[in-house]
Amino acid sequence: MSRISLLLAALCATVPASFISAEAAPVTEKTAPRAADTPASPAPRPNIAAGALDFQRVFASPSLDGPQPREVKISPDGRYLTLLRNRTEDRQRYDLWGYDRESGEWRMLVDSLKLGSSRPLSEAEKMQRERKRVGDLKGIVAYDWSDDGRSIIVPLDGDLYLAGLDGSVRRLTDSPEDELNSALSPGGKYLSFVREQRLWVGSLEQGAQKPITPEESAKTVHWGEAEFVAQEEMDRMAGYWWSPDESRIAVERYDEAPVKVVTRAAIGAEGTRTYEQRYPAAGTPNVLVSLFVMKPDGSGKVQVDLGADSDIYVARVNWARDGKTLYVQRQDRAQTKIDMLAVDPATGRSSVLFTEKASPEAWINLSGNYRFLKDGSLIWWSERDGFGHLYHFADGKWQQLTSGRWTVTKLVSVDEARGRVLFTGTKDDVLSPQLYAIDLARPGTPQRLTEEGWFNAAVANKDGRTLVVTRSSPTQPSQSYVADAEGKRLAWVEENRLDGAHPYAPYLASHRTPTYGTIKAEDGSDLHWLMITPKMEPGKRYPVFFEHYGGPHSQQVARQWLGALPQAIVDKGYIYFRLDNRGSPNRGVKFESQIRHKLGTVEVADQRAGAEYLKTLDFVDPKKIATYGWSYGGYMTLKMLQADHGLYAAGISGAPVTKWELYDTHYTERYMGDPRKQPETYTASDAIDNAAKISDPLLLIHGMSDDNVVFENSTVLISKLQAQAVPFEMMLYPGYTHAVKGPMISKHVWETIFAFLTRHGVTPPE
Repeated sequence: MSRISLLLAALCATVPASFISAEAAPVTEKTAPRAADTPASPAPRPNIAAGALDFQRVFASPSLDGPQPREVKISPDGRYLTLLRNRTEDRQRYDLWGYDRESGEWRMLVDSLKLGSSRPLSEAEKMQRERKRVGDLKGIVAYDWSDDGRSIIVPLDGDLYLAGLDGSVRRLTDSPEDELNSALSPGGKYLSFVREQRLWVGSLEQGAQKPITPEESAKTVHWGEAEFVAQEEMDRMAGYWWSPDESRIAVERYDEAPVKVVTRAAIGAEGTRTYEQRYPAAGTPNVLVSLFVMKPDGSGKVQVDLGADSDIYVARVNWARDGKTLYVQRQDRAQTKIDMLAVDPATGRSSVLFTEKASPEAWINLSGNYRFLKDGSLIWWSERDGFGHLYHFADGKWQQLTSGRWTVTKLVSVDEARGRVLFTGTKDDVLSPQLYAIDLARPGTPQRLTEEGWFNAAVANKDGRTLVVTRSSPTQPSQSYVADAEGKRLAWVEENRLDGAHPYAPYLASHRTPTYGTIKAEDGSDLHWLMITPKMEPGKRYPVFFEHYGGPHSQQVARQWLGALPQAIVDKGYIYFRLDNRGSPNRGVKFESQIRHKLGTVEVADQRAGAEYLKTLDFVDPKKIATYGWSYGGYMTLKMLQADHGLYAAGISGAPVTKWELYDTHYTERYMGDPRKQPETYTASDAIDNAAKISDPLLLIHGMSDDNVVFENSTVLISKLQAQAVPFEMMLYPGYTHAVKGPMISKHVWETIFAFLTRHGVTPPE
């Protein structure tokens, strides 16, 4: 749920059309991606009016967003750039590509079609892909560089391959079982992976991997894996960690025996399968987590002292740069503090290095924005002053590196040789993050390295000397380029120029640019909104498609490319509108924590303020404001219709949480507390008891194999609405999980939504 907003992003697409270097000539046949990766002839375009978008074209290949690679990474030495690139004819299939900065050549390193077997994935891998929000993708969905920069490990169709920078590929495993969580040891000597709930390790060269963790009698015990809530809510996918010198591995062991068994039905088109899933619902026991340190052959095993309280979360695990200390972030179940444990890997003994505490009446947000340095000090992200900023912890003392009423969104890199820290943040505009640099010894005012007017993100190699910046704007789809440490663009990775050859070119004439503004919340806070209007005629009033999310950790209003879907909605004659309510991120602790223990209240009030603002505009039809949301947004649709009869002409609720008692511990208790101790907060926030208050048209949508917001959320609501004789409509998708998407299914979803609006008169003026 903390990453559910990713489901709202458009699907990525295809190969670059150009790579232009500041020093090199334009791309030639030699340096361009090979023609074998492109279809023999252009894909046929739907028969639509010139310049107008329909939903079939929005979700077809090639993507209208143009070339947008995934998983862009830089080799440790900064020479090579690698990425996953999808095919022009199939936007969901990805291959591994590499670029050599010295030769200026692109090369496909792994062809997923030639190498893959397309065999069915195990249920365990399917679920991991769901946690990573890549369940609908094909081919290669992940890869990793070795720390020495000589090898790339590539999981594909349940087996592992080693890709060479010369285009060679070596198969590492060939087994009927899937290898999960694969990794190369830092020096490249060992290959490790999880198979059948045990950690396997062996020589990369000799290819003799074997299990190094015990064979357990209980099927509920897992070694080397992250538990469900760690993957889904804590953004921790790893379950084991190599020491820098390859002499030891820290390995998680968890036992899910205490966790409640939920019989989850995966309802498909031609049958139903049931799964006995261990699901830690709010207020119920979590898994029992322990941590061990052992040698690569499994010997010398010691258990890490995580403290007397077993009802905790192992949030993060890292090794010191010299390998002499293991650092473990221990989070309490209430999520109000994190203890940084310093562990002796030889004995497992631990001590508390420092404790990070949440602000009063707030929770503590986990972060990956920290870095252990060679000298043993630490760059650390904290909200202790009310906003997310960077601090330097050295010799037991803290120095604040950034400050102000803005947020550091990502720690990009630390150039230790130059004493320089690179990060992205909202210092200049909360709607468009920029890349900044500060001096570690004398921080001062951050130096902006990117161009204003763009929404920026960045990755870097280890020393921060080579950057890849990704940016977009409301009028330009995502671009990426290689930059030096000062932010100077050296070469395009993907310029994605909106020229006549771009897939979006036929629709540029009808493209409408968003406008932005603010309204006031009840507490005086500024609420940011964006609006896209169709070409309007004087005197006419237009319907509004009001999309919302509303939950924490998802900012919906930003100065970036929004994709083709909002433009297709506008092309149909609707005004498209979004608003970020209190509870959304990047606005500080006070703004975000107002939803604590009262989900479905302040967010509903702020979205109401947005609807009331719309009704003051002379070009808006006040009787035709439809509201739509998915997941937390689906929950919001229900709460908004329950709270404000007649304010909205209709509501669409996709995959909604309806009873927070059905959702998982780590997410739900963070915001709602423990239902065993605070049942009243759950009663007030659930969307079931007041279901009969819904009197405006409602369309309910849900995937019938959803393992995240389980389908029971909707069946409970359906039963309640039927029992109270409340009319509503629904569209269910057999076999689909939380992400109901795909070229034709997405078309079906959106045509269903607008057919529903048409039936209820929420239509453009004639």
